[in-house]
Parts: sequence; C-alpha cells; structure tokens
Amino acid sequence: MATANRKRPKNLRRTFGRLLSYMGMHKFLLAAVALLVTVSAGANLLGTYMVKPIINQYIVPGDLKGLIFGVAVTAAIYLTGAAAAFGYSQTMVKAAQKIIYDIRRDLFHTMEKLPLGYFDSHPDGDTMSRFTNDVDTISDALNNSFAMTIQSFIQVVGTLTILFILNWQLSFLVVLGYASMFLYIRYSGKKSTYYFNHQQQYLGELNGYIEEMIRGQKVVKVFNHEADSLRAFHEKNALLREAGTKATAYSSTMIPMVVSISYINYAVVAVLGGLMAIWGRIDIGTLASYLIFVRQSTLPVNQFTQQSNFMLAALAGAERIFDMMDETPEEDAGHVVLANATADSQGNLEKSAQRTGKWAWEDTRTHTLTPLRGDVRFHDVSFGYREDKRILDKVSLYAKPGQKIAFVGSTGAGKTTIINLISRFYDISGGAITYDGIDIRDIKKEALRSSMAVVLQDTHLFTGTIADNIRFGKLDATDQEVENAARLAGADSFIRRLPDGYDTMITGDGQRLSQGQRQLLAIARAAVADPPVLILDEATSSIDTRTESLIEKGMDRLMEGRTVFVIAHRLSTVRNANAIMVLDHGRIIERGDHQELLDQKGMYYQLYHGMFELS
Repeated sequence: MATANRKRPKNLRRTFGRLLSYMGMHKFLLAAVALLVTVSAGANLLGTYMVKPIINQYIVPGDLKGLIFGVAVTAAIYLTGAAAAFGYSQTMVKAAQKIIYDIRRDLFHTMEKLPLGYFDSHPDGDTMSRFTNDVDTISDALNNSFAMTIQSFIQVVGTLTILFILNWQLSFLVVLGYASMFLYIRYSGKKSTYYFNHQQQYLGELNGYIEEMIRGQKVVKVFNHEADSLRAFHEKNALLREAGTKATAYSSTMIPMVVSISYINYAVVAVLGGLMAIWGRIDIGTLASYLIFVRQSTLPVNQFTQQSNFMLAALAGAERIFDMMDETPEEDAGHVVLANATADSQGNLEKSAQRTGKWAWEDTRTHTLTPLRGDVRFHDVSFGYREDKRILDKVSLYAKPGQKIAFVGSTGAGKTTIINLISRFYDISGGAITYDGIDIRDIKKEALRSSMAVVLQDTHLFTGTIADNIRFGKLDATDQEVENAARLAGADSFIRRLPDGYDTMITGDGQRLSQGQRQLLAIARAAVADPPVLILDEATSSIDTRTESLIEKGMDRLMEGRTVFVIAHRLSTVRNANAIMVLDHGRIIERGDHQELLDQKGMYYQLYHGMFELS
C-alpha cells in the first residue's frame, strides 16, 4: 500500500471533479466497467440468495431433480459474475492506462512551460515525486480501487436491502453492527489521516535530503562529512518512522476491529435467528441465506473502507499534480518571431518559406521584417530575484553586431544575471533590453532563444549518443555538421578515440567523461546551432590551460561575426574582447578594452595582477 500520499485532499470536491474530467475522456470504457461491475456484484448477491429457494423448495422436500436444476442455475449465475469480473478488470486496466497517459502528458507539458523561478523555489525531489509517487498512486487506485469501490458499495447496499427483505427484525441488529463499524472507522481514519499527513511531509524532506547527498557525495567525502550527514539522516528518518508508525498503528486496527464486530454481530444474529426458527418465526432456507449474507457482509465493508482510503490517497496525489498544473506558466506576450529571409538586388528583405541561412525578425501584427544582426542593448536595466533585493541597478550597455563583450567581477556582482536576462529566463523590473532595436519582451521567447546559443558553466548532457548531444543545439543537423562543430570546439579528437566514436552512448549526465570533455561537447552543441548571438558563461572554467589553448583558435572561429557575451573565469580569455565590463554589486564600475582598463589602474588592474581574487 502506498501510504506516502495517504491523506485527504484539501479540496476534495474540486480535485475529484478535475479527475473526473480526465476520466470523462474515456467515458465509454468506464461505462462498460461500471456495467460489468454491477453485473458481477449482482451475480454475487443473487447467487447467495439462491440458498433460500434451494433449501426450501428442493432440499427440504427431497426434490433431487429440482436440486440439480437449482444448483445449475446458481452455478450459471456465479459463472456470469466471474466472466463480468474478468471483463471489468481487463477493461479497467486499459481505461486506467489511458487516463494516466493523459495526466502524465499534461503534467510534463505544464512543466515545460513553467518559469525557472518555479524550479528555484521547489526542490527537485518534490517535483519528481509528482511524476512518480503521485502518478503511481493514481494509477494504483484506478487499476485496483475504482471498480472495487463501486462493487463494494453495490454489495453493501444490496446486502442490507436483501437482509431487510429476508427478515427485517434481525436486520436492525445488523445495522447496529454496521453503525459500530463505521464509527470506529471514522475515529481511526481521522487519527491515521493526521499522522499520514506528517508522514508525507517527512517523506518529502527525507527524499530531498537523500537527493542532495547523492548529488553532493564528492563534497561530502572531501570534507569528511559522512558522520554529520548520517546523523542528519537519522534525525529525519526517525521523524518519518515515528509518524509512519502512528499512522499505520491506527489504520491497521480498522480491519481487525471490523472483523471482530462482525463476529459478535454474527453470533448474536445466529442465536436469535435459531430461536426464531425454533419458534416458527422464520424458515430454514431464509435463515441459512440470511446467515450467509451476514457472514459475507464484513467483506464488502472492509473492501469499501480500504478502497476508500486508496481513493483518498489517489485524490491527494491528484491534488498535488493539479496544483502544479495550475502554476502560472512562463508569460510570453511577444508578437515578433524568426523568419527565413532573402534579400533582393536592392537589399530589401523578403520572407522565404525555405531555409536560406539568413534570418529576420517578423512582426506578426504588421508583417514587417527587421534583419537579425545581433545588436543587443541594455537601457537602465534594474532587476532582483526578490522584490526586496536588487541585483542590477540601472545597468546600461551595448553590444554591436559582431562585438565580443566580457563581464568580470566577484561572485554576486550580477554577471550571470545579465546572461539570464538576455535569454529572458527572468523578466526585468525596470528599464528595457533591445535586440536589433526591438524590445525583447515583444519577441517570442522561442524565437529569442533560437537566435542565440548558451554554453553554461554547469554542463548537462542527456542520455543518448555523443552525436545526439551535440545535435541538441540543432535537431536537424547532419552528421557532417555535427562533426564540423566538434572540430570547431576541439572535441573531435577525443571523440574519435572513444570505442564507438560519435555513436558512444552517454548516461548519467556523462559521468564517464571528464569535466573538460563534457564542456567541449557543450561548446560543440553551441557551435552546431550557428546562432548570431553566443553566450559563454565561464565556458572554459572546467578546461585546463593546455586544452584551452588548443581550442582557442576554434573558439575564435566560432565567435567570428557573432555578438558574443562572455563571463570570464580567467582574465586571459577576455583580453581580445571589444569591451570589458567590470561589475560590482549590480553596477558597471569600469568599462573599456583590456589595455584601457589596465591604464585606469582600477579594479580590473587589481584583478589582473592578482591583488583581488576573481571568483
């Protein structure tokens, strides 16, 4: 039983309605399930009821032929129920998988549209649990609980109805037993829900902690923090154990108590029913059938209780999924897109349906074309990740087409923030950023990001071949284009030394490759995209000096004719930049080329000569 999500959703009606909307997409399959479940439950009830006529009409009178007929009819009823049970189980599996497919598809689609700020504020473990634990809980409930809940409900209602038909006097005792069962179930359920709530919280915290430790094992071992990490794990694990113990302790008493109450109820009814039979108030067939129903009444109650808990757990998981789906997606009100363009003899741009290698900005409102040149400018830009803390304060700068602009400064100065704003990972709070004279807020994010390539300091490789990872920068790139990009980045030589060359499989974020090799692949990925704007966020920080020198010419070729923004880890990499911006606490305090800044003998001079440490 998946108890991780076993709690009542905050808004049961809303969540259930939302889940029903997904189920409604496959209403014909579910209608078939409901029909077959009804047939199965009805067959079980009718088969049990057949005990009465078989005893009274055939056994007591000694009618052998009638007995054979009655048994055959009963067998046919049970076979019909078995066939219906097999049918609804198979149909429910198909329906459940279709529903889960739709939910998982929409959840992933939502995740793709969420802003980076969402992932900054939500742990990876919590997000992953929605795709795994929560989706699995819904799947289990749909596969196992949906049909069983309907069947149990029909059997409970049907059993009570038939009991009153058979003998209404004894049935009041049965109802009293039912009431006792449900009162205890409610009490135990309330207690277990409270602790299951805490269990869910502690489980999320523990999973997040484990994920952090797995990702940071190198750091843990370097600083000999194994004992401290283990101690923190024990504390979190103890909280989870305590909450889980109490939650399970209360929930596990439900079935034993229900069974005990049913035994007592059965014993009382059997004694009173026997006395009534002796006094002639009830016939033997009715009593036998009645006692079987009483004996069987516990099973649907247990099933209904258990499956209800499963359904509540599923609804709690569904609520977490729907909450994520309801998160505000990344806003994009842009109306300017990228278009293939050609130029006539007079230099006028015309839109082309074919790929020409020449790009233009197209305003979808006016259909005017603006050549894509790579002119990026900041106009008094202010920004903060939080409203109460400003990272950039009225920053102004410009990068003309083909210029190389470098940013240097200490940690927290705002270098990476500038890169994030150019890519519109975050939106500015003041000022404006223009791209070829167009406010980037008017450019579709997809178009904006297609016009640039980014090489991050933290390289991420995907499961697939080396060629696939390079081709991530341009999905339709040919094998030749992939190899050319690798040669440009200086990665071709080490790739060809691998056993399978470009077809070498990468798993686990490229863990079998060195950090420098992974960085070279990231540079090759940017090279194959062939963008007019290139952003290098400390792209060579993980590459040794020798390797850096080997790819310097390739990088120069890559940057040729492009607008390039560079965050420098080594000042030696930015000496040939057209302009170097020295940032400090969100402001540009110095600007100029390498020699101009050295002549100023300011912060850049001090950084270059090692008076300050650059980080």
